[in-house]
Amino acid sequence: MRAMRAGIGMALSALMLAAQPGWAQDKEGSKDHPMLTRFTGAQINAYSVQDYDEALLPNQAIADDSQAKLLEVEGKITRIGYRIPGNKSALEVYRNYDAALEQGGFEVIFLCKSDEQCGNDFQGYVMNSGKVKLTGQGDAVFGGKYYALLAKKAIGTGDVYVFLDIMQDESNHYTPVYQQVVETRKMEQGQVKALDATAMQKALAQSGKVAIYGVHFDTDRAEIKADSKPALDQMGKLLKDNPALKLYVVGHTDNQGSLEHNRALSQQRADAVVKSLTDQYQVDARRLAAQGVASLAPVGSNDNAEGQAMNRRVELVKQ
Repeated sequence: MRAMRAGIGMALSALMLAAQPGWAQDKEGSKDHPMLTRFTGAQINAYSVQDYDEALLPNQAIADDSQAKLLEVEGKITRIGYRIPGNKSALEVYRNYDAALEQGGFEVIFLCKSDEQCGNDFQGYVMNSGKVKLTGQGDAVFGGKYYALLAKKAIGTGDVYVFLDIMQDESNHYTPVYQQVVETRKMEQGQVKALDATAMQKALAQSGKVAIYGVHFDTDRAEIKADSKPALDQMGKLLKDNPALKLYVVGHTDNQGSLEHNRALSQQRADAVVKSLTDQYQVDARRLAAQGVASLAPVGSNDNAEGQAMNRRVELVKQ
């Protein structure tokens, strides 16, 4: 790995990957990221932007997907799927990206080539798990040559990470590229207030359940984050003020990943909330029952980031 040169404010739009305007076959509403444009001739076939979310970035080989450990960052996430027509090799495309990143002041912090360096489960995890590339977005090629790299650059507002997975589809004569850019920054606070105990009690009386969005977990983890305390305080107050109230604590996820995995994860998260209420707020454990239902009860579409965020929740359901 090497330190890269060039000024912090320098964008890569003028480099040798410079895009040609007006690609007729680009996905509607899509565009290149301003810090890293496309390989000449490429077309965008997948595109999504999340203003602020968690991202998992591969920074080491993955020999066993059950043991995968990735870099966790938060910020603005731009995911782009490119398709380069013709007979461009993955090596040629990789060399161009590598040169552009170096010229733009990025430092490559992880690089690997195909399964022999990246690990047997790397490509499957990146392309199919839903934890890096979103499910159903863009191309995925397995069993052939590919290059993966993660690069980082410090700018005034935080860090910018670029992850690239450059594949070679010889049978269809095109070169797919998956690009993920994460611009880390502090999240704007104060946009949502936690439901207070009175509002929770009212919702339970009206509909028998209340969704709690103030209990937070890291991606694919079941440990409650410290910023969940205001919501837990109000849940504890609700139960203290209503000593006869018995609740199901129900964990919900989006549909990223397998149903079996998400069912276990949602159960673990529900268990963690029950444990917090019993240990920290002295709630009788007999008043609470944890259940995990994975993605089986969505309240929004799992086809977009906004709906997925709505579906990731804890619900209190009156017994």
